[in-house]
Amino acid sequence: MNPFALLAPVFLVFELWQLVVSERYMGIKQIRVNADPRELPMPRWMAVLWAGGLIVYFLWMFTLLLHPVGRAQGIVLLAVTAVGYALRSSGGLMWVLVTLTFEGSIRIGMLFSLFVMTWRQMMS
Repeated sequence: MNPFALLAPVFLVFELWQLVVSERYMGIKQIRVNADPRELPMPRWMAVLWAGGLIVYFLWMFTLLLHPVGRAQGIVLLAVTAVGYALRSSGGLMWVLVTLTFEGSIRIGMLFSLFVMTWRQMMS
């Protein structure tokens, strides 16, 4: 069993929280009024938590590559993150929300898959 895979539920919750916060800062309401999300106020604690969470999440994805169990999910998570970043940085504000939603749904699926696979290994 991959000990790093046991953290999948934590990152699943983080991913869901990230989607909610992204919708708030780059959602339909913000697109409608043409607001720049970088100019919207964000509490310092949220910015620190979000940035720190992203760094830890990214490092965790790399640790999944060290063990055969979860390696496939780790590869997909890293690939989706890289492709999503490239698309977000080259698209407009409206497409950022679409990309983030699609990217988040794939990552949530991979995290859920990793959680179920780890749970089955622990139960057998």
